[in-house]
Amino acid sequence: MFHDWNNGRPRQPGGDRGTTMRDLNDLYYFAQVVEHGGFAAAERALGVPKSTLSRRVSMLEDQLGVRLLQRSTRRFAVTDVGRTYHAHCLAMIAEAEAAQEVVDRTRAEPQGTVRVSCPTALVPTRVGSVVTRYMAQHPRVTIRLEASNRRVDVIEEGYDLAIRVRMPPLEDSDLIVKVLESHGSALVASPAFLDRHGRPATPEELSALPAADMPRTGGDYVWRLYGPDGILRTVPHQARLITEDMALLRDAALTGVAVAQLPHFIIDNYLAQGMLEALLPGWTLPAGVVHAVFPSRRGLVPAVRGFIDALAAEFAERPTAACPANPAWIGGGPSLGL
Repeated sequence: MFHDWNNGRPRQPGGDRGTTMRDLNDLYYFAQVVEHGGFAAAERALGVPKSTLSRRVSMLEDQLGVRLLQRSTRRFAVTDVGRTYHAHCLAMIAEAEAAQEVVDRTRAEPQGTVRVSCPTALVPTRVGSVVTRYMAQHPRVTIRLEASNRRVDVIEEGYDLAIRVRMPPLEDSDLIVKVLESHGSALVASPAFLDRHGRPATPEELSALPAADMPRTGGDYVWRLYGPDGILRTVPHQARLITEDMALLRDAALTGVAVAQLPHFIIDNYLAQGMLEALLPGWTLPAGVVHAVFPSRRGLVPAVRGFIDALAAEFAERPTAACPANPAWIGGGPSLGL
């Protein structure tokens, strides 16, 4: 049976007859009366009082301005227009039931398309494996993943979620934020670059070196570092390369173009192979955050909710790097995909 609604509230029989879209139950009652050959039989089948059924059908006839049924104490018959209208009612009821089944299936099991935005560097290192495993487990799910470092408008562009990497504090937003992981980062350069420019021993010496960085709000290019004494210091620098692409920042460091600040999950292999060196031993950088943002927890379809849970499990089971034990970071910082 259809729910009887009037502007979001259950409507009592006999209320406002403003539009036919508010009277779907009347069509259902009429069709059931015809199907069962009368009001008494429909009452037994539906558990709805015969007087209610008769009143609702009469209201429908009044609204339509035609007689659908001929009834008396001894006779029940469907008029010609009633038979035609009954056929359309059955078709509409079938469509409504089919639509309800689609919703029920969607709520019961993951299926449908999940639109995701993800920073390019996270696809091969973390997110790509989650995508393929999740699709293998749920063959009715389709994933559209945009690997890009641009800041997407999740709601305006129709994304179900965006994965982002940045330094805290996270910006105020109407979106729901689920932190997946905190991660450490380091200032790195190639051995050849450091042989050419010298290995900085102080933040002041670091400030004089060519840098590669992400775009900063206001154009203030600084690094923030905690010294051995735990005090946060701000180190200005001149950025030769400005890009949102972490892979390009990494390549700039590898090829000896500049110093770059990069998360450990991007650079650990290069540090282990001696292709990059970490600068200023004893100094640490604030922890960054990998997080997922999405419009609302309420009404998340299983395909989206399940994918978010799969991401959370991946980062919980395989952390990319230990976070430095620093106080909460204050101020702006490099961001990715914001």
